[in-house]
Amino acid sequence: MSKKDLIDAVAKECELTKEKAGTAVDAALAHIRNSLKNGDEVRIPDFGTFKVTSRKAREGRNPATGATIKIPASRVAKFTPSKGLKDALN
Repeated sequence: MSKKDLIDAVAKECELTKEKAGTAVDAALAHIRNSLKNGDEVRIPDFGTFKVTSRKAREGRNPATGATIKIPASRVAKFTPSKGLKDALN
């Protein structure tokens, strides 16, 4: 599902125009993004949890040359599905 498909589904389900549904989807995604930037968890019941985790610096290899490269430490977003979502999928 693409962002456009999500906007179309929200517009149809909530009986909104596509413009208003697009604004609502953008606002929800922006709020999730900003919360993660601040290091907060975003919990959505019966869907899952978005949180930020830290990756340590490590060494990797350039696949083209085989040379060793240093990969710096970084923060990444992680999603953990809820039990309700897991049960719905299985």
